[in-house]
Amino acid sequence: MADYEFVETEVEGNILKVTMNRPEVYNAIHIHMHQEMDKVWNDFAANPDLWVAVLTGAGEKAFSAGNDLKATAQGITGEMPASGFAGLANRLDREKPIVGAVNGFAMGGGMETAISCDVLIAADTATFALPEVKVGFFAGAGGVQKLSRQIGRKAAIEMMLSGRKVGAAEAKTLGIINEVVPAADLQEAAMNKAHEIAGNSPSSVKATMHILSQLDELERTLEGLHLSGPEMGELRKTYDFSEGVSAFVEKRKPEWKNR
Repeated sequence: MADYEFVETEVEGNILKVTMNRPEVYNAIHIHMHQEMDKVWNDFAANPDLWVAVLTGAGEKAFSAGNDLKATAQGITGEMPASGFAGLANRLDREKPIVGAVNGFAMGGGMETAISCDVLIAADTATFALPEVKVGFFAGAGGVQKLSRQIGRKAAIEMMLSGRKVGAAEAKTLGIINEVVPAADLQEAAMNKAHEIAGNSPSSVKATMHILSQLDELERTLEGLHLSGPEMGELRKTYDFSEGVSAFVEKRKPEWKNR
């Protein structure tokens, strides 16, 4: 695997471990990290000797804080890969599974990255939220489209409109994650699950993933994901969008105007 600035990769047998590596900002993702992660997943897909991936975050506090709003406020820009947030959100044609190891809080785009994985194991200290509405955004990187399909629609809507945090135990009950383990055991548990999957026929796993991707096509999930771009473009024109970003950076309560 190539060397990256914001991501670490490690190969163990047929398994690729990917670590989002910006712990100083809780693994928040800016445009350059999106581009690196896109390349990571492209290389993973193209390598016939890699069958399963594990995705986690560096440090003990955060899986990912999601979109790097400070970078947004500073005007750090670039071209978002077609594969979407974290190089993963729009990547619905994957033929290899990804196990997410949620080692801390997964907020906004961080949660959307987590639910883009196929199996999720979380530390008992992990928390989940889609708090975009609190800062003038909406969960447009797959949260609206995916969470409403993965768990009960009412529960998903409540999370997205309230922006509240959900602990690991409740996340398990809601069906957001597959398993909760002690934080000290998380990485081992995730690798064990990856080895369990990799111990099966890779051709059978590929066939299963292919059918799942076809179901996404039948449900027009990718079309749904593409709705987010124009909607976010209109949202960016509003006072509330600018106010939300400014308030976040300035660490104050936003003053919404509904305009």
